[in-house]
Amino acid sequence: MSLSTHVLDAARGRPARGVAVRLERREGDGWTRVAEGRTDDDGRVRDLPPPEEGTYRLVFDTAGHSDFYPEVTVAFNVTDPGEHYHVPLLLSPYAYSTYRGS
Repeated sequence: MSLSTHVLDAARGRPARGVAVRLERREGDGWTRVAEGRTDDDGRVRDLPPPEEGTYRLVFDTAGHSDFYPEVTVAFNVTDPGEHYHVPLLLSPYAYSTYRGS
């Protein structure tokens, strides 16, 4: 049904604005770019296309928000395209975490 992401700067307690995000889908042994965008003032990319069943990854260009992690890649499986998939990223200078949100 839909896919969304949200990047939060946990060290500052604020949304991470302007983070470049790329959505890719696994095709055979490689990855195909599906969409790209930047986080808005609320740290969200709101216009990602609805995913089909398959394996995807979100690639976050975090260089402007982390001295240690210039890029974070989160791979995930879409098993039911009728569901909503929310993949948030919580980022700090020396750590990050993610989970399946609602």
